[in-house]
Amino acid sequence: MKPQDMYATCVEALRDFVRGAGFTDVVIGLSGGIDSAVVAVMAHDALGAGHVHGVLLPGPYSSEHSVADALELAANLGIDAPVISITEPYEAFARALAPACGGKLEGLAAENTQARCRMVVIMALSNAHGWMMLNTGNKSEAMMGYSTLYGDTAGAFAPMGGLYKTDVYAVARWRNEAACAAGEVPPIPENTLTKPPSAELAPDQEDERSLGVDYPTLDRILIAAKEHGESAEAIAGGQGLSLELVQRVLTRVDSYAFKRALEPPFPQAKFY
Repeated sequence: MKPQDMYATCVEALRDFVRGAGFTDVVIGLSGGIDSAVVAVMAHDALGAGHVHGVLLPGPYSSEHSVADALELAANLGIDAPVISITEPYEAFARALAPACGGKLEGLAAENTQARCRMVVIMALSNAHGWMMLNTGNKSEAMMGYSTLYGDTAGAFAPMGGLYKTDVYAVARWRNEAACAAGEVPPIPENTLTKPPSAELAPDQEDERSLGVDYPTLDRILIAAKEHGESAEAIAGGQGLSLELVQRVLTRVDSYAFKRALEPPFPQAKFY
């Protein structure tokens, strides 16, 4: 499916789901990254700017450019986007949990606590205003379990849940190009498209480094295995990849089936 068709399918599914559930407005956590940017643009196109509410949730490791990119996106879309820092709530959790966590909240427990603080804020806004919380995940990261249960896996609907990470970039670039062709400001900041993806839950964290494989290679493996039913041996031989890498990826996919079972619904389209 072409990027423009993927995009249109996701927008239509989002509109139908929100209206079918009886909502008029949605709320999205804006990180300055590609995933939340594309979901925000999809929501804008599906529902209109006045029905989309962003919220910036900087934490102890958030970069200045992430805040700037998120604010630029919100300005381009004409949506509201208050800034609510999670640093103070996170530090309160860290102090309270330290004795039970060996004297200090650190590592994966600390990273996931930050993600869950963000979820609490977004859901508070959802409950207070009657807005549906949208999930900003993609299929690559869902397959790899690269998400936080009860954190960034939260949300009523995942507009991009059927798109691999490379698809997300493809639809983002298509949407910006379509805006330029129409004489409009491209909604997604260029820095969002070009900077290394990062959850910013630890110093100098980058997603591809954490995953141990770059997204284009990861998606080649996932698409071959999950969309076309190829074996690990066939993928490795056909794409010039090491069998160890392919097996490691597919083993991880299998091990995180429990986490995918708890993720929100997404467009059930045949993208491949």
